Amino acid sequence: MTPRVTLTPKASELIAELKARYGALMFHQSGGCCDGSQPMCFEKGDFRLGQSDVCLGTIDDCEFWMSKDQFEYWQHTQLTIDVVEGRGSSFSLEIPLGLRFLTQSRLFTESERQDLEPLRYIED
Repeated sequence: MTPRVTLTPKASELIAELKARYGALMFHQSGGCCDGSQPMCFEKGDFRLGQSDVCLGTIDDCEFWMSKDQFEYWQHTQLTIDVVEGRGSSFSLEIPLGLRFLTQSRLFTESERQDLEPLRYIED
């Protein structure tokens, strides 16, 4: 199946470092309020999810979520999570290290769209 979210080796290294420090992690793609629409990394369970969120998949055993409204715009793209130097303006765990996660995207090919990983949702 075609993953909806992938990551670079550099991002994988940072996730391993953060896991060693904090334990299980999760991601939520911010909507761009104060942090400029970047992927935010939290200790698993520290970001409250609800029925307005959708899980696109996992990266290094970390669930990757975004709001359903935002997903409407991104549903045709594969997201690649990378890391860049610089301090973002978010509450993401990597910020004190002088790094920040960054989302890059590309359109799925027609054959990839036919074989996408399924989405998951919060159920009451």
